[in-house]
Amino acid sequence: MKNKLILNVIHRPELSPEYAEKAMAGGASVKDESLEIFRFQQDTAHKYGLKTTIQITYASLFSDVIIEMAKHDHEVYGDEIALSLLGLPCKEFRAKYHTEDFCIWMFSKEQKEAIVDDVFGLFYEKFGFYPASTGSYFLDAYTINYIKSKYPTVKCAVATCWEEGPKAYHTCNNSWYTFMDGGPWNPWIPSKVNSHCPASGIEDDSGIVAIPHLSRDLMACFDGNGSNFGTHPQNVLRGMIYYDDNGHVEYPYLYNLVDQYRHLARYNDGYAYNMMFVGPGWLNRQGRWEAPYELLAQSYDDGMRYYGRLKQEGKLVDITMEEFADYYRSVHPRYEVAECALWKDILYGSNKQYFWYADPALRTCLDFNQGGAMIDLRPYVARIPQETGIGTDNVYDASYPYLIQINYRAGFFTHYAGAGTIKSCKVRYHGKEADLCLCRTMARYEKLADGVRITANPVTVTLDGLDIVVESVFTFEEGTGKVWTERRILNDLGGEEVTFVEYFTGAFGTTEYQADMTKLTLSAGKEQMQYSYLGRTLKAAGDEVARVLIPDVLTVVEMGGEVDQVEVEEGIAFSPVYRLALTKTLKQGEIKSWLNLKKAN
Repeated sequence: MKNKLILNVIHRPELSPEYAEKAMAGGASVKDESLEIFRFQQDTAHKYGLKTTIQITYASLFSDVIIEMAKHDHEVYGDEIALSLLGLPCKEFRAKYHTEDFCIWMFSKEQKEAIVDDVFGLFYEKFGFYPASTGSYFLDAYTINYIKSKYPTVKCAVATCWEEGPKAYHTCNNSWYTFMDGGPWNPWIPSKVNSHCPASGIEDDSGIVAIPHLSRDLMACFDGNGSNFGTHPQNVLRGMIYYDDNGHVEYPYLYNLVDQYRHLARYNDGYAYNMMFVGPGWLNRQGRWEAPYELLAQSYDDGMRYYGRLKQEGKLVDITMEEFADYYRSVHPRYEVAECALWKDILYGSNKQYFWYADPALRTCLDFNQGGAMIDLRPYVARIPQETGIGTDNVYDASYPYLIQINYRAGFFTHYAGAGTIKSCKVRYHGKEADLCLCRTMARYEKLADGVRITANPVTVTLDGLDIVVESVFTFEEGTGKVWTERRILNDLGGEEVTFVEYFTGAFGTTEYQADMTKLTLSAGKEQMQYSYLGRTLKAAGDEVARVLIPDVLTVVEMGGEVDQVEVEEGIAFSPVYRLALTKTLKQGEIKSWLNLKKAN
């Protein structure tokens, strides 16, 4: 299956879909319509020769019709009968648990266990076996560990919805009280400590393979509202990313997005994955997002037709979630192997390019529209054991904290003092300076024996009449938390000296708002200071290390290299960030530095 797109098609027969219930005021009509839509989805997949995973919901377990349909499609088409922890709301659930809540990760520990046992027990009663896969929009480590301990047949789960954070909250008119961003965009083996983190080894392996709730556009989703940019056609309709030419609707963006995921095989040793997951509420008869039902249904058929065509051409393999779990482990024999995506803009047609990287130690993104600047960084190495749900400090915020996040804490382009979170480099000459963030470029990928190298196309910085041609190279050591950066001078400067300042401006959190910074300890070599919002600076010789300890996220950030000087700087109350910097003056050659993330003791 190497160099073929691996596809999971997942359907859930919700008889009480939350979206449709709100729109149609509930009642028998909702159940009848939901059943009809589920049958339409299944028939459409089978028409194009595609196998599905049927994630039975709690409400569906009370329907003999759904049970028989699932058994029939399993026997005839080889579809997997799985169990979803979505679709909890129904009269039986509300009567039993006396709550309007419906997100499994937001309940208390005791409620999570009771609900899991209830749903799994009813599933066994109806089918005579326990499922091999399950899922939700998000599954926290506690719930995954409990499921695996009580129901060891489970080997695969939908476990997060990529980049569903404050952006989704704002787009939902500040009413979507559930944040879960910071996790991987592609399948991973979750850590027993925090389900966002890929497992670091067998002792940290939760025992399942996790998949995202949707395959998203790794640029448009990160920059904007992810709900408009996914590989189920109704997302594309909601984003109005289709066109009507004399009554003929086409979806070039949707097909390009699928092809982008096919392209990721180039960066992952021939492995490429995509998933399609749509509940019946997205296809209700009253229409949604200014699109009538006829267009919703047509888009679904067209999307399935494209997958079916790829399969006929030998470019795609459709498998169930259970089958995928086995396949994933077969092609990821080492835990430290990274997921990589050199992602280009497929929505607006620009030359903008992101590089996404994730392994058990970190997740990060480099923006080559800003010279290769680091615009997102999550310290997976910290294995932050945050709990989620009622009775915890994170009732609704399940996001994995960032150290750098340009959308929540700005980046190079800020309103005040350029003090946004970012990692980049400044070039200085004759009292003038320019940041490589201002230099648009593109990049190329190279797989190494124990890591990954990304090389940016050279850019030219002109200061006081002097052209300085700079090539940036980024090397990731898989599973270690270390990233090397080289800034190479490629032209003859005629004996002139220029200064490079490699810097890291960081913060921490999960939203736009910064928590108390006074617990941070900054150090340059042996000199250190406690963060006090005074804008102070410490400097040390180039053979020393710049360091910050961030207790709230159990992380130590270090920078060092072949440089002349290291420096740390605290921010002020109006600009609550910290800064690590490395400086080197040279006439030729390069500045080579490293960034390292460690778990704080």
